[in-house]
Amino acid sequence: MTSNWMKIVLKAQKIKYGKNLLLKGAPVIFNKKGASMEFGDNVTIKSSFLSNLVGLYSRTIIVTRAENAFISIGNGVGISGATIYARKGITIGDNTCIGGNCKILDNDFHPIEAESRNKLLSDPHGGDSDLVPAKEIHIGKDCFIGCNTIILKGTVLGDGCVVGAGAVVSGKFEAGSVIAGNPARVIRKITHE
Repeated sequence: MTSNWMKIVLKAQKIKYGKNLLLKGAPVIFNKKGASMEFGDNVTIKSSFLSNLVGLYSRTIIVTRAENAFISIGNGVGISGATIYARKGITIGDNTCIGGNCKILDNDFHPIEAESRNKLLSDPHGGDSDLVPAKEIHIGKDCFIGCNTIILKGTVLGDGCVVGAGAVVSGKFEAGSVIAGNPARVIRKITHE
């Protein structure tokens, strides 16, 4: 019942989704007017506590926060209790797994400079501002993002990257990289024999 109700909410927000969208629990999905969001075929979004036994801290949150922002999620993607928040754009390739409690954030939420932060806080529109640093995130196909990771603005993960649990990721990583740590770095490459 929840899944059918949520699909009506998605259509009302002009969010495109493909065949076999599976919603376990009730995710928070919001598409700002003038932004775009799309999910491919066979996407699974888990938001209930026991839907992933790693232990989810909260429901999945997928949000576009600025006009012209976009979120594009490919076919066969699995998401568990993650936050995906775009002011510019986030692309997630086919067959990528987003582990429990991950944060994928293409912006800093607040400016670094105190003067800009104070100006933003006094914004009567609740912070809809170009003062917030933002840069697109691109995650390739066939990636695996371990639980409790944070993917920061401007990150590019090539196809087949694996990100270890708890990593804080910023930068560009070649296809087949195994990435871990804080700050995350390449610890080895996946080779196909």
